[in-house]
Amino acid sequence: MSSNRGRAAFWISTWWPVAVVVGVIVIESTILLGADHTSGPLRRLCQFFFGHAIDRSWDEIHHFIRKSGHFIGYGFLGLSWWRAWWRTFSFASFSRCFVLSVLGTFLVAGADELHQSFLPNRSGAFTDVCLDSLGAIAFISACYLILHIFHRRSLLIRSAASSH
Repeated sequence: MSSNRGRAAFWISTWWPVAVVVGVIVIESTILLGADHTSGPLRRLCQFFFGHAIDRSWDEIHHFIRKSGHFIGYGFLGLSWWRAWWRTFSFASFSRCFVLSVLGTFLVAGADELHQSFLPNRSGAFTDVCLDSLGAIAFISACYLILHIFHRRSLLIRSAASSH
């Protein structure tokens, strides 16, 4: 893969997932996708599947859906960061890529919450930055466990090579 690193195609294929996920976050971080605009459509969707039994607890359900979106969305951002760092730095260990990925996720989440604090129907919350970072930690850790189980030998060889 080292011979490909000078080619634009390598860099695009390596980093486009990060750009796409950040782009989705930018779109979701608008006035139009605040809680006041998502409650109605999400409520109708939930009522379609679960009926009106959800009505009494809707505020809590809606809050849970939105916070789950944070966790999952930023989990995918963390994974896309990890993949890009892993491909970019052939010498990097899993843990170095992990730290860079969580840091990148934390910075994007912080910028997103700062931006939202200036919108009239949104609020910026450090707890969301923490939840977002936790999503990245969880997704990358789950990916590591899966890779460790199914590709242990290749991870060990890469880690040993990067420690020299």
